Amino acid sequence: MEATIEVAGLRKRFGQVTALDGMSFTVSPGKVTGFVGPNGAGKSTTMRVVLGLDLPDEGRALVGGKPYRSLARPLTHVGALLDAGAPQPGRRGRDHLLWLAHSQGLPARRVDEVAELVGLGPAARRKAGGYSLGMRQRLGIAAALLGDPPVLMLDEPFNGLDPEGIVWMRGFLRGLAAQGRAVLVSSHLMSELQDTAGHLVVVGRGRVVADTGVDDLIAAASDGRVTLRTSDRPAAMSALAGAGATVAVTDRDTLTVSGLAAERVVALLGREGVPFSEVSAHRATLEEAYMELTRDAVEHRAAVAGEAAR
Repeated sequence: MEATIEVAGLRKRFGQVTALDGMSFTVSPGKVTGFVGPNGAGKSTTMRVVLGLDLPDEGRALVGGKPYRSLARPLTHVGALLDAGAPQPGRRGRDHLLWLAHSQGLPARRVDEVAELVGLGPAARRKAGGYSLGMRQRLGIAAALLGDPPVLMLDEPFNGLDPEGIVWMRGFLRGLAAQGRAVLVSSHLMSELQDTAGHLVVVGRGRVVADTGVDDLIAAASDGRVTLRTSDRPAAMSALAGAGATVAVTDRDTLTVSGLAAERVVALLGREGVPFSEVSAHRATLEEAYMELTRDAVEHRAAVAGEAAR
């Protein structure tokens, strides 16, 4: 089976609310694709449509070229974690996995394999109701991996993880993609996706805002800016402004300069006798790039909420 997710022209309304407005993108194998956007942007609805839990008004969603509902033994085609709190709290983690495995005709040994793979350990024999959120995340990922599927969809998998768990999750997701799987990860934690995802689908107001590589998105957001560290901030700002640059203060001794290349900044400060300890090309964070892309969607949502409150 081909390891892809294809979303094409999805439209979905819930009453007067438009959840999806022509959502279209493809998740390819061999990389982690981040799926990000403000609350209400359509991420969860899109994932539910892919899994056949919601029906679209228009468009299609395919896994490996087929609708989810047509798949025999679907856990062998796509594994998903949408709600880490879904397991019945009175059931042991291992029993939850055994029930799922039985439903797909999978052997019991596969349960122990995935429990070990995700680090459940002895906790697999405890009741799920006593799990921390981070342990429930691991159980959910174990369930998604039961059928060794070529496609994975995970909604907020970093939630509830401690620092050690976050480091593990980053490497684990990259490892799954390196095996040739298509991995779609929805998250609000841009710092984690920056270190994990190779591609990003940014959505807002039910449609795709950007569909691009993480490095390309960060480079575009960096916009040729220069970071300057100086012990004489007033003199540096005066000299740079006089040369036509736009200068913003980002810290006590740090400025962000737009409109002048790094080499011109160095030459100007040297000529003016302004001390500096660093001049470097500014690299935006993924969070900065994301905020810039989704500002319109966030402002629109706030305006709608304000109108509704009147």
